[in-house]
Order: sequence, then C-alpha cells, then structure tokens
Amino acid sequence: MELSERDFRVFREVERWRFCLGRHIQFLAGFSSQRTCDRRLRKLLDEGFLERKLILYGVPSVYMLTRKSRSLIYANQREEKIKLDQIMHDITVLDVAICFIKFLGLKPNEIKTEKQLHQTDGFGERQHQPDFVFSKDNQTYCVEVELSLKAKTRLEKNIRSNFLAYDIQIWVTDEDKTKLVRILEDFKAQYPNMKITNVEEVKNNEFRFNI
Repeated sequence: MELSERDFRVFREVERWRFCLGRHIQFLAGFSSQRTCDRRLRKLLDEGFLERKLILYGVPSVYMLTRKSRSLIYANQREEKIKLDQIMHDITVLDVAICFIKFLGLKPNEIKTEKQLHQTDGFGERQHQPDFVFSKDNQTYCVEVELSLKAKTRLEKNIRSNFLAYDIQIWVTDEDKTKLVRILEDFKAQYPNMKITNVEEVKNNEFRFNI
C-alpha cells in the first residue's frame, strides 16, 4: 500500500489526540466527505496502520494507531490507554476544538493538545495542562472542557495555573451543570482572564464574549 501525505496527517492527528472518531478525522485530515474518509480508513485498517475499538456501549468506535503507524511518525510505541470515565469528555474536547478551528479560522496544527503540552513537562510531578491551547491576535488562549463537578480546591488550582500561564482561559461546561457554572462565576472576580460558555453555545458559535 502506498501511503499519501494525508495518511500521515491522519496518523499525526490520531496520535496527538490519543484517539479520534471518524468524523474528527474527516475534518482534521481534510477529506472531502465522510464517505471518502471512511473508505480510506478501511484501507488503513486492513493494512494494519489503524485499529478500531468499541470502548463503551452507545459510543461510536474510536480509531487508534498501531505500532506499525507509530513507528512511521516516530511516536512513542506505548499503547494509549482510554479511561471509560473520560471517553465522553475526550470526545467533547475534540468536538469543541474543531468548532474553534472552524469559527476562528485556525489550522488544526495551530491547536496544541493536552498530550502535546504534557510532553514538555519534563521530569518530576505531573503538571496540570488544559485540554488544548492556541494563539490568536498575539494572545494565548487555553480551553478547559469541564463536564463534571470537581472539588472546589482542585478547580481553583487549575484556574490559578491557567491564570499564570495564559492571557485568556475559556471554560466550556455542560449547559445543565448550573452548580459548576456558579462556582466558576464566583472565581471570575479573582481571576479576571476567565471566560465561561457551554458546549451548545460553542457548537452554535454563540459565545457570550468576543475572542
């Protein structure tokens, strides 16, 4: 099988996000349609460059790299571990990132993922990193997708870390998580670089603030 540059783009995108759904690959790798994308993914599956896994009932199967494709892009050979309690969060992060790319006119490679950010941590205690970051108009942005209520102390620790590292931090919540939104709103007085929205507003490009 002769691999194309777009095949390598598929490999790089799947690697940096840990896994992707078919719809994510179709956009990130620039396929003209989902049908065209699915046909190519089937060939990559058949040739052993990708594997497709059903992780959780009711959630579409995810595409992941094999050792064969990892070696081609010089990626770590360690197999990605997908946490069941994180899979919906990780899928939503990808959906939200693609919305930002579309609405802000970014290129996919202008987004840095949490995995890429952790690769720069170095040794020692694992540092907090946001779900993804990007730059626009000489300002740095980090995005946090928060779908569940965490301990208030942990939330503030992450907010403070983002406050020190980025010009703007955007928190994207589930529109039903009113208690979480209230807690985040309370922190805005202390950390004025915070902006808060929800997944539906992001998907509809109806932010309550300017980017």
